[in-house]
Amino acid sequence: MQAAPVRATAIPSFTDALRAVESLLMSSGQRTARRNAWTSVLEDRRRAKDRVEAERVLEAAVASRTS
Repeated sequence: MQAAPVRATAIPSFTDALRAVESLLMSSGQRTARRNAWTSVLEDRRRAKDRVEAERVLEAAVASRTS
């Protein structure tokens, strides 16, 4: 019984595969625009999370002053 051959190259990750397909389908300007848009989405989510946390802190401060 023979052992299975060992692969010399690493199997690309799913993200790497998506980026390869993306580079075939989109021009570099479109890729940049998509990445910038995604970065903006992530930044908006971070700001929203920070805003919710600030509201909780303020509500806790008001509650502690009234009790």
